[in-house]
Amino acid sequence: MTSENLLGGPPETKLPENDEARALLDGGSDPGDVARAHPTYSLAWALLAERALADGKDLEPYAYARVGYHRGLDSLRRNGWKGHGPVPWEHEPNRGFLRALAALSKAAGLIGEAEEEERCRTFLTDSSATAGKELFG
Repeated sequence: MTSENLLGGPPETKLPENDEARALLDGGSDPGDVARAHPTYSLAWALLAERALADGKDLEPYAYARVGYHRGLDSLRRNGWKGHGPVPWEHEPNRGFLRALAALSKAAGLIGEAEEEERCRTFLTDSSATAGKELFG
């Protein structure tokens, strides 16, 4: 559930869905194939990063997550985001960016980038407290 910001802060940013890419994932396509066909689709990159993390890798998830994160930032900016403000988890098309950001935090920790790990975690929880709870417990 989202609510109106009564303090006059920036509005929520809600990304549009990429219906073609989503249909491919929902149809069982490999996230790598989806990323090749739709390289701006953050969810595909986030899924690649999460899979690499689950496989015990460190550099691969960092690289995948960084691509998903930057593609998500590009999309957020195109959709009115000014560098801060809510990116609600409850709006499903935002989850690719938020999942990539969480994966980037985790992967940064694995390669000893403690500052980036914390910065990404803070950015995630500042963007969506719900995402922070969902993705970090």
